[in-house]
Amino acid sequence: MLKENQRIFNVTMVVLDACICLISMVLAFVIRFNVLDGGHDRIGIVYYLRLMVLVIPFYFLLYQYFGLHDSFRSKALVSEIGKIVQANMVGSIFIFVLVFFLKEVNVSRMVVVLFAGMNTLFGSIERVAIRKILRRLREKGYNLKQLLIVGWNQASGDFYDKIMLNRSLGYDVCGYLSGQPENVGKRNLPYRGTFQDLSNLLENKEIDEVVISLDYDEFPELEEIIDTCEREGVKSSLLPFYTKFLPTRPYIDVVEGMPLINLRRVPLDNLVNGFLKRSFDFVASLLGLVFLSPVFLGVAIGVKCSSPGPVIYRQTRIGRRKREFTMYKFRSMSTENNADMTTWGTRNDGRRTGFGAFLRKYRLAELPQLGKGLKGDISLVGPRPERPYFVEKFREEIPLYMMKHLVRPGITGWAQVNGWRGDTSIEERIKCDIYYIENWTFLLDIKILFLTIFKGIVNKSEDL
Repeated sequence: MLKENQRIFNVTMVVLDACICLISMVLAFVIRFNVLDGGHDRIGIVYYLRLMVLVIPFYFLLYQYFGLHDSFRSKALVSEIGKIVQANMVGSIFIFVLVFFLKEVNVSRMVVVLFAGMNTLFGSIERVAIRKILRRLREKGYNLKQLLIVGWNQASGDFYDKIMLNRSLGYDVCGYLSGQPENVGKRNLPYRGTFQDLSNLLENKEIDEVVISLDYDEFPELEEIIDTCEREGVKSSLLPFYTKFLPTRPYIDVVEGMPLINLRRVPLDNLVNGFLKRSFDFVASLLGLVFLSPVFLGVAIGVKCSSPGPVIYRQTRIGRRKREFTMYKFRSMSTENNADMTTWGTRNDGRRTGFGAFLRKYRLAELPQLGKGLKGDISLVGPRPERPYFVEKFREEIPLYMMKHLVRPGITGWAQVNGWRGDTSIEERIKCDIYYIENWTFLLDIKILFLTIFKGIVNKSEDL
């Protein structure tokens, strides 16, 4: 039933995407020649619609290539929208090339650009709406994918807990196989037999996917388990017992035909990605310094009038590659005892001035860091930099803490917009930082900045 539903869903997605393409082209034409000052249309809308006879099949192939018709269960929304943007950029180029070979000089370039923009917008809205609908259905027990866990250990236990906690993923576990019944705690998970019972279970066609999670001493069984799954035509996935050492998105190099798993692949190590992020930081920081200069002046006057002492507070922090840099912020505390580099701030810190509390609440104290963003010591988005004392302290206490220094620190970050800011769990902050480092995309940076503006600024918790 699930496979049949998946086929129906895929066909529906293809039809919806085709309709969106047609609607986007019609709207692009109307906006260009009826809303904007478009002048005279020489070829008419019929030509653009006839053009779609060739464009829509190409977009179908394009969406297939980018995996936009695959299942949503394990794909991030930001990543999918990024692929929609890429697909429409390639599609626009195809339309321009197609028109060139058709030798039609009267096709409006503005119509093509508007089509790409609206097709991206409507395609993104479509994906968001479908995800919400599927999430509601799965939470009510519909459209569930039946999993069988082969092997029981800490990794498989953690996996079970996570997918059961998030029912919107649409997974249900029908049991587990192991050499003998294991202690699964309070989990409502039936024991379905030993590894030798796998073939009989798969023949019943109640299982959609097998998750293989073997311990080291059980690895001799792996080949037979995979062969059984392939013989029965059931998809299998590996959940290694060493999963805690793997990144969320492992990158595999091939050396002389041998796969080599890169444990810490950093997308920003890529020259193009690094250049894109640095260029955006430079331009955005420059524009911020120019357009927010009246705010800088007002805050500076407020700090000076609220308490004696300097306007700007300087503090040594640890940045990329564990290098020290000086961070600048508008002073939000009194000058007494404010030089203590080994004291962890709290939300109700008595050193904070009244105006300083206002600055912290609306994140205005962070504005001088735009200058560091211009210089390159810091990025607009990245892990929160910390003082040397706490870096040395946390590196011994918090697993993977030092991995945050693989990239530039940020004024805001994934941890901050998810609520892990101020006097909160360092462990959870690092989890967010590692996720950001391993899953960086330009669109993720944009998302974090928007969340900072529309959510972080009015959040009652405060960065310290």
